[in-house]
Amino acid sequence: MEYVPPAVDAGPDPALTPQIERPILVVDALSLWYGRARALTSIAMSIPERKITAFIGPSGCGKSTLLRCFNRMNDLVDDVRIQGTIRFEGKDIYDPKMDVNALRSGIGMVFQKSNPFPKSIYENVAFGCRIQGINRKRELDPVVEQSLRGAALWEEVKDRLHESALGLSGGQQQRLCIARAIAVEPDVVLLDEPCSALDPIATAKIEELMIELKDKYTLVIVTHNMQQASRVSDFTAFLYLGALVEYGETQQLFLNPVKRQTEDYITGRFG
Repeated sequence: MEYVPPAVDAGPDPALTPQIERPILVVDALSLWYGRARALTSIAMSIPERKITAFIGPSGCGKSTLLRCFNRMNDLVDDVRIQGTIRFEGKDIYDPKMDVNALRSGIGMVFQKSNPFPKSIYENVAFGCRIQGINRKRELDPVVEQSLRGAALWEEVKDRLHESALGLSGGQQQRLCIARAIAVEPDVVLLDEPCSALDPIATAKIEELMIELKDKYTLVIVTHNMQQASRVSDFTAFLYLGALVEYGETQQLFLNPVKRQTEDYITGRFG
């Protein structure tokens, strides 16, 4: 991929930036192209620490593209060009000296479709620790238990830790993927439509889990489900055609949006 430094005169639009006291991620003048197709246009926003921020908007609006910028997953896509900056805890993540593996340890990700490895439940959770060189059972055991407890899964799987993770239900697999993400103690967890393939009961468990996790982690979630965004998030960003239309506290955005376009979307007039 090609990286282009930000234009000197680019800057955030204060009308789209709520008052955030402790931002952990700061996006400034971020644009992205897939080949000649522009997917993001001059995004400027700050993500608050230990809160849940939701990205909403119609399909193709750039929600997942923006989310994948935070841990540089778009580096894996051919012919991507990025302009602008994203700062994570004050450091530019697109700095050539940035260690991408270390970045992804600090910013974990859970995908739309649960993707447990074809290994045991235990080895799924221990995977990231092993990559970091932690291999002793006495060190791994407490991490695995703590992570499964953190993902509200321990009581359901504690007697089958060495069975295949592929034998879990869809909702359990998604919670296992969350346990795997938090096992390396990231600061941020990105969730790309984590409930889209789940039934209402499993979805409710994931939503409860997200609310519990924000005591320790910053969560950023992409969702098509506006009711879900309103239930779980503290801040919501509405994107349309690659641009940030409105960003603010969730209750304010849903009950009293500033932009007519936002109101039209959340009331179902388009999208």
